Parts: sequence; structure tokens; C-alpha cells
Amino acid sequence: MRVLQVGERALLVEFPDGASAGAFHAEVLRRRAAGSLPPVRDVVPAARTVLLDGVDEPGALAVQVAGWAPEPLHARGEPVVELPVRYDGPDLAEVAALWDVAPGDVGQIHAALEHRVAFCGFAPGFGYLTGLPERYEVPRRATPRTSVPAGSVAVAGPYTGVYPRSSPGGWRLIGVTDAVLWDPGRDPVALLSPGARVRFVAVP
Repeated sequence: MRVLQVGERALLVEFPDGASAGAFHAEVLRRRAAGSLPPVRDVVPAARTVLLDGVDEPGALAVQVAGWAPEPLHARGEPVVELPVRYDGPDLAEVAALWDVAPGDVGQIHAALEHRVAFCGFAPGFGYLTGLPERYEVPRRATPRTSVPAGSVAVAGPYTGVYPRSSPGGWRLIGVTDAVLWDPGRDPVALLSPGARVRFVAVP
């Protein structure tokens, strides 16, 4: 890990891979909930970094976090968010060919995996979910769609994502869920937040 001070009141913690960044992010949340973390206004995870913003004494916190030894993510027992999915997306056959399986097996394989929200971005409520083994990573579409329906479940690279609203997108669509990912009238507004465990449940 590498800890860099950003401005006067922030730290950017860099990691060699997403798993290490995710474990550190979970450790930050655990310590903050336990009251053993100095005040930090915002905790912002990304693919291989975690930003700690609004820190009163960033130098002291940098020394502290350098000595942490976060537990691996699989050792943690956070609740699981279950999303029902109809695996009938328009790119299902293409993904099946890339995986070298039958189209009907894609949903079974995908739903058997446990996913975790590594970070959020692109659109409000859109989470980048890790959990796909390397052999199931697929490239983005050569030509993005101008409109992807809300609720579309898609894969690209090492990630799974669910489109919270209709928007352009270049990920490969394998299914759809009726779950509402972003609802300003709900608390919390976002169904998926960084660190959450997610399981997709295949439905007819």
C-alpha cells in the first residue's frame, strides 16, 4: 500500500489490486463504526484506491493506517443484498460463446457467484461489482448502445453492473431485474453501496 497526502485534509491510499483496496475500505468502515477511527468526513473507494477526505490530522492518520492488517473480504459477514434476475438479455448468446458454455448456463454460473460492490460511479446507484473469475471476463461491446433499459444486468471486464436508469452503455447485457437501484424517496437512496455483498437470484 502507498499513502499519499492530497491537499491539506485528505489521504489517497493506493493498492496493487482491487481485493486489497476492498479489504482496506471494509476495515475503514469497521473502525469508523467502532469509534476507533479519527474523524473522516468522506470515504471514497475506487478500483485500486481509497480516498479519505476531511481528515483533521492526515499525517498522523497516514502513520496509523500504514500499520493496519485488514482481514480478507471473504472472512467478513456483512448482510447479502439479493437481486432477482431474468437471464434473458440480448447479449446472452454472445457472452455464452465467450465463456464457452450454453446460453442457458450463463445465468446459472453468474447466480452461483457472490459479488461485492467495489465502488460506485458512472450514474447514481450504479455499482461496480467484483466476483467474476478471470475466465469469465468479457470485453465491452465494440459499439455502445445509445439506450440501455433500467434494471439491465450487464458484464464487462471483471465487473458486473446493474443500470439504475435508462442510459447509454457498452456493457454486455445478460439479464434484467425489477429491483429499484436508486430511489430518492428511500433511505438509503442507493440499494447498492460500496462494500455490500450481492447475490443474483435467477427467476423465470
